[in-house]
Amino acid sequence: MFGRKIPLFSLLGFNVAIDYTWFILALLISWSLAKGLFPHFYKDLPNSAYWAMGIAGAIGLFLSIVIHEFCHSLVARQFGLPMKGITLFIFGGVAEMSAEPARPRAEFLMAVVGPLSSLLLGLVFFVLTLAARRGQWPLPLTGVLAYLMWLNVVLALFNMIPAFPLDGGRVLRSILWSIKGDVRWATRIAAATGSAFGMLLILWGVLAFVTGNVIGGVWYFLIGLFIRNAARMSYQQMVIRQALAGESVQSFMTHDPITVPPDETIQGLIENFIYKYHHKMFPVTEDGRLKGCVSTRQVRNVPNDQRGLHTVKEIIEPCSSENTIGPETDAMEAMSLMSKTGISRLMVVKGDRLEGILTLKDLLKFLSLKIDLEGGEKVNLAGT
Repeated sequence: MFGRKIPLFSLLGFNVAIDYTWFILALLISWSLAKGLFPHFYKDLPNSAYWAMGIAGAIGLFLSIVIHEFCHSLVARQFGLPMKGITLFIFGGVAEMSAEPARPRAEFLMAVVGPLSSLLLGLVFFVLTLAARRGQWPLPLTGVLAYLMWLNVVLALFNMIPAFPLDGGRVLRSILWSIKGDVRWATRIAAATGSAFGMLLILWGVLAFVTGNVIGGVWYFLIGLFIRNAARMSYQQMVIRQALAGESVQSFMTHDPITVPPDETIQGLIENFIYKYHHKMFPVTEDGRLKGCVSTRQVRNVPNDQRGLHTVKEIIEPCSSENTIGPETDAMEAMSLMSKTGISRLMVVKGDRLEGILTLKDLLKFLSLKIDLEGGEKVNLAGT
């Protein structure tokens, strides 16, 4: 989902980060508040005051979303769900989970706590706004507090719309799941509502755009597109997760992969391995022990006229948690790692020995066959 992220801080074991797209949202929010909302409700203030209010409002939005997602994460932790952290991006924020809830009750409580936390924040800012008005606090501060009050109420109401993957959509899925006991069916229905709601927002955005509300129209369109795509991806991931359930990496790996000796020249690597076997990554072994791997990315960094003078061991990439995996590891975990790192070939390692190579192509081939044999719905495996 995300590109490069900027880590900010850690709170009770949860890492909070910002995706670069968040800065676009922060800029647009600050600008719209400073040039639109605050001048409309609070007349005759200096331009600098409006900009200060706009920036403060954007920071308040940031903190409100962090608290919202933090509450999701706390409940998820209580149910034993592994949390990667909280990331803010252009469409808000997300608590990143590496697994789905095991029971409807966990799904319900994890989903509903977010909107409830936003309503509670709205109540806190309501009390502060009343205190500001009665105590005749500075008008800019009163305006920002009132904005944050309504902002959190709107966040709560929007998130409770029964459209997956919004919180309301997860509540809907938990209820359907509880009724029928079939999480895949519940996900399909909830995802369908999310896709339909996303399409409504897209159409609303187009209508707003052609009637003169250009900025609002673009935002409705983009949010609708995001929700529609996220709903579809959520169902695809459910189908994939069920297809791979109980399968370990060793069921898919190639047991006798092609390996490269560390003393091979880089030119020899290109001619005898890359051009011959058409792989972008090769394990490097010596006396049966894994030393690391070498890829076309590293080869590109060596000038053409120097490739016959240098050896593979000079550019070797050491083994790490990003390019190696154990043979007993769950296949879904392996696919998640590939998605996170963008690496389509993983070395399967036991101790310092290379057991095999796992490729994304092999995983997708198995998924396609299993879904076809079991009569399941087709999913877009290329988009995973």
